[in-house]
Amino acid sequence: MTTATILIFTTLNNILPTRKISNYNSSTESDQLINGDVVVVKADKPVNNISFVFGITNQSLGNPQCVFWNFDFDAWDSTGCEVKQVGNDSGIITCECNHTTSFSILMSPFDIDRKVLAYITYIGVSISMASLILCLIIEAIVWKSVTSTRGVRNVTSYIRHVCLVNIALSLLIANICFFIEAAISDEDMPTHANRCSPVVFFMHFFYLALFFWMLISGMLLFYMTVMVFSRMSIIIIMIIAFTVGYGAPLLIASITVASTAGPQNYVSKQACWLNWDESRALLAFVIPALTIVAINLVVLVVVLYKILKSGVGAATQPDEKHTFFAVVRCVALLTPLFGLTWGFGIGTMVSRKLGIHVVFTLLNSFQVSLFVSRNPF
Repeated sequence: MTTATILIFTTLNNILPTRKISNYNSSTESDQLINGDVVVVKADKPVNNISFVFGITNQSLGNPQCVFWNFDFDAWDSTGCEVKQVGNDSGIITCECNHTTSFSILMSPFDIDRKVLAYITYIGVSISMASLILCLIIEAIVWKSVTSTRGVRNVTSYIRHVCLVNIALSLLIANICFFIEAAISDEDMPTHANRCSPVVFFMHFFYLALFFWMLISGMLLFYMTVMVFSRMSIIIIMIIAFTVGYGAPLLIASITVASTAGPQNYVSKQACWLNWDESRALLAFVIPALTIVAINLVVLVVVLYKILKSGVGAATQPDEKHTFFAVVRCVALLTPLFGLTWGFGIGTMVSRKLGIHVVFTLLNSFQVSLFVSRNPF
């Protein structure tokens, strides 16, 4: 039999600071507040599983985290603790930890209205999925005309359509994964790492594939503009395109899973998406995506300079010129659109203001509809 001594402090939150461990070896001041009693547990034998029920002191706070006081860092730490149940109506939170020490709950003073964001997201993603399906249907209709004749002009047009199909297909599958994630999540419960991990992996992979196929479109534009007299065979181009388009995202997504060393550090505790607070796994998406946006912006500047300086395409056939400017239009629209969207996405990591989250949600949900409506086939 295990004997435990439990002390409950109702005012200790006025003494203990709200510093929180942000990485494995440092602590920083947090905007979260102690929103419950501080419970100290001392047992005469090791305890591997212990549950607590905390009453929420301030009902206006949100985003609860179960934490313990880490004496090595003099800060709150969530390692080994997780939220098991959130009772919004009853005002209680159930925490479960695998050790005994001093426990409490931290909650954010700025609670994002998740229902508003959820409604915007579901409507926008549904419209986007319909637009993507329409895009793929149109591509299937025009595909025969793209592949019916031979020649350099048609090779370029063929590659452009391959990029467009794979961009649409990657985003469509990523959106399907989003709805699967929504189906297995419960807004009153924390995210379940084991259930979310496969969905997060595929969302990470296909969102990266979207950006890498956008990079291929940019490289095609650069190839058409700068390497006018150096033409590769379509087989070599397709091998390079699919290796970069799907091979690079698969490599990055796999390394991310391996390097985070366990689902608790791979998946965020607030949503079925890459972790930010503990492992910074989200950088494995943000860095490649924004790097590709930067590369494509440089390509656009080079292409516009070439067009203004020497009139690229002036001496080419009308159909070839049409293909060239179609690629220019595609890259010029996609790059700022996705770049602006995920620029606001980074803003949501560092700010809890509702406006930033709403703008990101709107852009992320309706960007596909804008792209399809502005991209003639």
